Amino acid sequence: MSSPSSATASSTSGGVRSPIIEFRDVSKVFTSRSGTTVAVDHVDLSIEEGEIFAVIGYSGAGKSTLVRLINGLERVTSGELIVDGQDVARLSESQMERKRRGIGMIFQQFNLFRSRTVAGNVAFPLKVAGWPKERRDARVAELLDFVGLLDRAHSYPDQLSGGQKQRVGIARALAAGPKVLLADESTSALDPETTQDVLRLLKKVNTELGVTVVVITHELEIVRAIADRVAILENGRVAECGTVFETFTNPRSEVGRKFVSTVIHDQPRGDDLTRIRQAHPGRIVTATIHDGSRLGAVLAGAGAAGVSFEIVYGGIGTLQARSFGSLTLELTGPDAAVDEVVRRLRDVTEVEEVA
Repeated sequence: MSSPSSATASSTSGGVRSPIIEFRDVSKVFTSRSGTTVAVDHVDLSIEEGEIFAVIGYSGAGKSTLVRLINGLERVTSGELIVDGQDVARLSESQMERKRRGIGMIFQQFNLFRSRTVAGNVAFPLKVAGWPKERRDARVAELLDFVGLLDRAHSYPDQLSGGQKQRVGIARALAAGPKVLLADESTSALDPETTQDVLRLLKKVNTELGVTVVVITHELEIVRAIADRVAILENGRVAECGTVFETFTNPRSEVGRKFVSTVIHDQPRGDDLTRIRQAHPGRIVTATIHDGSRLGAVLAGAGAAGVSFEIVYGGIGTLQARSFGSLTLELTGPDAAVDEVVRRLRDVTEVEEVA
């Protein structure tokens, strides 16, 4: 069976995407007897149609509130929030209810009806929307085939694994053909292998249906696996935003550097750094690796200058079809010759001296 149809109509031209979600100086303030809490603080953010956009932050950063503003589960306190051409901050509740039909959402704890079958769960939003039974049944079969659960149509949620429950959740979120799919910590209740299966399905939703996917997570590995771009939140503000490659290879904020250090172990720190200093008396430098760097050519010529080198730490990986990483080197030889090799390395890449 072919992929289920989507309501998404591309507004791209010549490979240029246009925003489908725009936060314009958006704030969300919660007020209680104990005072006020600013959950989202003057956020400016643009999410392009057809991309997978990740929002990451530690607990309390405001990321879940941010995503709930998009579908109106929380209402904006100030600013403009444009979703597919409409400012949702200005919509009435009845208008917002209609708007939500174009915004699917999947949850950490699945939120399935235990008393309904798999097919019944997927059909529920279509029944509420008034779809006739014949058309509803055809759509449910189409979606269950798409997520690989057509043979479990008559099972109940308690008979499913966690990964299967989330697949039902995705099918239900896609039922009305949304342009946007919101995934709020949608894999945090799953084991690593099942997580990868769900991430592949989200990627399939994006590539085959053209649905814009917004992923909320506290795990940078999730971002690395499927996202095109990422925004890092801290205390309700956007600390930085850019492509996933940019964020991994050159994080600009302190919170960004903390996140990246948890998954990229290509530079020596702590005990590793102490060990290297004790075992290698030469000059220690760390050189960044990226596509197009000519590190090898410089090192190949080091011997002629009387300098020997040894790789003492590092790693190289790929992300979005590009190489990245770093190598920590011990350079041994006359001081002037080592200085010259370091200078040549700096000509082709970023080099950091290890004190």
